Order: sequence, then structure tokens, then C-alpha cells
Amino acid sequence: MTEGIVELDITGMTCASCANRIERKLGKLPGVTATVNYATEKAQVQVAADGTADPATLIAAVESAGYGATVPTPPADTTADADTDADDPAAALRRRLLVSAVLTVPVVVLSMVPVLQFPNWQWLALTLAAPVAVWGALPFHRAAWVNARHGAATMDTLVSVGVLAAFGWSLYALFFGDAGTTGMHMTFSWIATDPAATDLYLEVAAAVTVFILAGRYMEARAKRQSGAALRALLELGAKEATVRRDGVEQRVPASALVVGDVVVVRPGERIPSDGLVQDGSSAVDRSMVTGESVPVEVGPGDRVTGATINVGGRLVVEVTRVGADTELARMGRLIEDAQTGKADVQRLADRVSGVFVPIVIALAVLAFVGWLVLGGSITAAFTAAVATLIIACPCALGLATPTALLVGTGRGSQLGILIGGPQVLEQTRGVDTIVLDKTGTVTTGEMTMRAVTSADAALDEDAVLRLAAAVEHGSEHPVARAVVRAAVARHLDVPTAEQFESTPGAGVQAVVDGDVVLVGGTRWLTSSWAIPVPDAVTAAITAAETDGGTAVVVARNGSVLGVVVVGDTVKPEAADAVARFVALGLHPVLLTGDNDGAARAVAAQVGIDEVHARATPAGKLDTVRGMQARGRSVAMVGDGVNDAAALAAADLGIAMGAGTDAAIAASDITVVSGRLTVVADAVRLSRATLGIIKGNLFWAFAYNVAAIPLAMAGLLNPVLAGAAMAFSSVFVVTNSLRLRRFAPRP
Repeated sequence: MTEGIVELDITGMTCASCANRIERKLGKLPGVTATVNYATEKAQVQVAADGTADPATLIAAVESAGYGATVPTPPADTTADADTDADDPAAALRRRLLVSAVLTVPVVVLSMVPVLQFPNWQWLALTLAAPVAVWGALPFHRAAWVNARHGAATMDTLVSVGVLAAFGWSLYALFFGDAGTTGMHMTFSWIATDPAATDLYLEVAAAVTVFILAGRYMEARAKRQSGAALRALLELGAKEATVRRDGVEQRVPASALVVGDVVVVRPGERIPSDGLVQDGSSAVDRSMVTGESVPVEVGPGDRVTGATINVGGRLVVEVTRVGADTELARMGRLIEDAQTGKADVQRLADRVSGVFVPIVIALAVLAFVGWLVLGGSITAAFTAAVATLIIACPCALGLATPTALLVGTGRGSQLGILIGGPQVLEQTRGVDTIVLDKTGTVTTGEMTMRAVTSADAALDEDAVLRLAAAVEHGSEHPVARAVVRAAVARHLDVPTAEQFESTPGAGVQAVVDGDVVLVGGTRWLTSSWAIPVPDAVTAAITAAETDGGTAVVVARNGSVLGVVVVGDTVKPEAADAVARFVALGLHPVLLTGDNDGAARAVAAQVGIDEVHARATPAGKLDTVRGMQARGRSVAMVGDGVNDAAALAAADLGIAMGAGTDAAIAASDITVVSGRLTVVADAVRLSRATLGIIKGNLFWAFAYNVAAIPLAMAGLLNPVLAGAAMAFSSVFVVTNSLRLRRFAPRP
């Protein structure tokens, strides 16, 4: 099997220990490394090139551990409305919880209030508690049995043993002890240091079951809410499309579209797939994909994204991407990958939870024996042991990171922020310097020609522009596009260029009408081609750069013909964004391949003091590495191919969504809208998510460190222990849900 990643949907997991068992089982296969996420119930399996594991082998390994696994497949019919209750894993838990709660309330009331204990009340309590301890706790008993058959112990083992022990003790006391006698009374104490010999634990068996079922139910509901943003994103796509084939318009399922189809999108309809506008002009609402609240005007030649809404006129769009290649699908994969990953702090928690259950069982036995050795009664020893089993909770450790990631990345997707994974969150913590590319990041990237000057008396301005446009036609650089647009606007007859070559960050060359024509910077022309630049041209370049423009020199057959000056405009939000970076403790730096004058003019407008100009792609990489060598932790923000190496080398790479695929692929965070202020929001959201994760882990560790000794000391009644254990997992999940209220700053 070739190297690759296989995703599996996992069933049957009930706590973090289950996820650890599956990881270890899969990891024993040759060439296989697995990450199993308890919160998302997914496994991401990396198979090395020399590995022999195929999906069937991976599934068999999971099943041999006592769990289920399937390869996820897209739904066959995305237009059908799903049965919400059937799709809700909490539905069965809710029914079991309600029945168990109704039966448990009388048992607890009778056990806690002696005045209500009528003659033979204990037998009614047994009748009500038995279904709860057996049927209500059946999911825990079943999971404990499955794990025991495979030589493992999980959270369910602790719960099952605790409930059965309490119920079994009560049966013994009723049938073989004095607890079954008429007129027996029992008192209740939250601190069970010395229970009476006739005490029953029916309320423990029933109440602990209800508390933990309630915790599991709330956990399942919260986990479903945590992933709601991702599900909403993936469901945004249009269900149908109006496609034009052989001159006839017809409605077809959006899933039937292929690259090259021409679709008609009327006002109010969703654009069915990524494409290029052929005809028409309109405003497109991209808020669900980019987080932008203001619709964007599009026209012929503009790219549009599937799932966005046409709110204006009629558009005719040529489909360029379908299915898994669309922007929406790519966003979904990025978010799922982020939610499946694990931060280093979570891996520490996983290692702890992997040995947690055996240690707790040993501590429960130690508590039981210790109480007897120290002269305590057998009932006190039993109470301490059961409380120790029930109060321990590795679930909170397992949920600490994934639930925060679920909510944080989901909220990010709503705001047009795609976070690459949990490691990214940890990287944002130490970043102290943010390096900004100029064109397309700080500026709009929509350059326009300001002036063209001829240096050859035999040529007019149009002739110089005509040659420059012929060469630049083969380039995607913003300067090149500005030159070509200017030639088209002047209705010039632009000749076809041949043998086009590009030197990134320097210039381009081609053969036009048999002559070698160069368009680029003076340094490139003089150093690489030994072409002298006249003083008049140098003066024009200096004046243009002082004014914040970018000048490119046009040369033919070794002689300078003239200069084309283009200019960019600073994004309206750029100055505010830089101020926000400073408020976040980040030192802003402008890094660009443009000339020093243009770079400093832009830097002055937005409030940046440190500027690195005339940087080639290799130069940008060297600049980032140089900062890192001086002890800085660097975040790089860019959008072009020439930024990709620097983005990959930076401690944190942030790509603007309107940029190239190379830049996005090299980044850790993608800002879909391309707005610079959202970069600050991305840093804030990452730090907030990391803060929630740390808070969750602190609570999970602190809870167990504090609670287990109290239970062993006999200071906790098992009922209180069950409630505390259930609350610990619920607290972690609800704490993570606070990220849903994260709001971008206006």
C-alpha cells in the first residue's frame, strides 16, 4: 500500500481510555501511526510507504480491540432531510436517563429521610433500584464486559464495578444480614466515615447510575453542539443547479456537475460550485464562507465560490472545481484535520488516562484494605472503596482538548478563519513578531498603472506599454496584471510573446517580434544583463518610489526603452490591524520584494517602523530565519507563491484566503476573507482556544488529585462522588462551549 492517510469513524468508545487503546492497537501494525479523537469519534491513520495495512486490516484491528470502525462515505442523498432524533446519539441516552431518574428519586428520598421510612420500605427501594442498577447501567456493564474480554479496563469498568458492588452489598445485607428486617431505619450522611452495619447502598447504585447517565447525556449534547458549526458549513452547498447544455437550461443535482459545465445562477440562489463568471454582474454574499458581512461585486472574469449566495443580478458561471476539490470541501477538510489532531499538552493527558483506570482500581483496593488494617468497620472500608472507584474520572482529561478544538475551530470557520491544528494554538502562544507581506496583504493587490515614460525618442508611450504588456501577459504578478490591463484599456494591439521566462522577485523576459524584451527592476537589469540605465530613467524611478509607486524598466536587445510606473492602495483596515497587532504584544515588520521607497511609504501609512524591501523569495526566507536566529518567534502573513517558503519556515504561517494555493498550503492559519484585521482575530481566537484547553486540563488534573484522596479517606459518600464525577466531564465540555461566544472586534 502506498503512503497515505486513512480516516475511520469509530463506534463504541465511552471514554479517553478507549481512544488510547485503539491508538495502541493500530500503532502495532507495521508502518502505521494513528491518532484517535474521543470527542469527534474519528481516527486518522497514517500508513507509511512500506506499510502493508489496508482499510480492511485497520478496521479488523479496531474490532479486535472491542470497538467498531468504518470508512466514512458521503451521504447518498444530500437533499433529504435527516431525522434529527435518529441522528442524535443522545436520544437513546435521554430515554434511559428519564426512566432511571423516575425510578431513582423515590429510592433516594426514602434512603435520605428516615421519617419517610415506613415498615419494609427497603423492599420497595430494592424493587425500584434493581432496574436502574441492571438496565439503566447496562451501557456501562456491557462496555466493561467487552473491555474485560480484551484484558482492558476503562472508565466504564470503574462505574460498572462501583454500581454492582453497591447493589451486591445491598442484596447481601437484605437477604443474609439484618437490613431486611421489618422496622429497619437508615440515616444518610454526605461524609461516610462510619456507616451503620445495616446500611444499604441501593440509593448509591441508582443515583450514581442516574448522575453518570446525566453526565453522558449532557456530554453527548454538548459534543453535538460543538460540531454544529462544521456540520452547518458542510451543509451549505447548493442541492441543485441550472446547467446550460446544448443551449438548453435544465435543473440537475449539484453533485452531477463536472468541470467545464456552464451554470446559470439567478438572484437569491446559491452558486452550486467554484467557478469563473462568464457573463453578468452581481453582488455575492460570501459571509458563510469568509465571514464578510458586505456582499462583494463580481463580473466577467471574477472567481466565485460554491455555496455563496447571488444577491443581485443573473450570473453565468463556468464550473472550475467540483466535489472534493471545491473551496467549501477544502475548508471542511482543514477543520476536520484540526479537530482530529492533538496538542502536546493533550498527549500528556492521554498518557495519564492510559494508566489511570488500573491505578484507580489499585487505590480502591488499598483504601478498602487500609480501613480494615486501621480498625475501621467493613462497611466504612467498603464505602471508601466504592467512592474511590466512582469519583475518579479520566473522561475530563480526554475531553479537555478535543471539545475546545471542536468549538474553537467551528467558531473560526464561521468567521472565515481556518486553524490548521492544535499545534498551531501552541505556536500562537510564543509569537512576538508578525511579518507582513506588502502586496495583497497590507495593500489591496489591485495595482493600476500610474504613468509610462519613454526613454527612446523613436518610441512613444503606447509603444513602450505595448511591448511591456506582451511580456507581462505570461505572468500572474500583480504588477504584470496592472500593465496588461492598462494596455487593454488603451486598446493597444499587444503582440504575442514567445519563450517566456520569469525570475521571481526580479523580472520577466520573452521574445517579442524576434527581439528579446526584458521587464523588471534596475538591479536585475544591471547585474544580470549588464544593461546600463540612463540617468533620466533613474530619476523617474526615484520619483515614483518616493511617491510610493513601483517602477519597472522595459528594455529591448540591451537598451532601455522606458519605465512603467504602477501603484497599489493600502487596505482601509490595514492601519487598524497593525494597531491591534501591537496591542496583542506583536512587533510588526513589513517584508516585500518591492522597492524601498514604495515599502516605506506604505509602512508609514499603517504605522510600521521596521521595513525589509527588495526581498526575493529566498530573501524573505532568509529574513524570517534571521529573526528566528536572533531569538524572535515569528508569524508570517502572506498571499503569494513568493511567500510560500517564508510561510512554511515561520513559527506561525498565516495565509490570506484570496492568495495562491501554494501560500495556503504552506500556512498554519488561513484567513478566507483576506481582511488584515481578521488576522488579529485569528491570533486572539487561537490564544483563547489554547487558554480554554489549559483551563480544562488544569481542572481535570486538579479534580482527580483532590477528589481521590478525599474518597479514600472516607470523606465522600458514593452518591456525592457520582455527582462530582459526572459534573467534571460536563464542566470541561460546557467550559469549551464558551468559545461559541467569541466575537471579532469591530
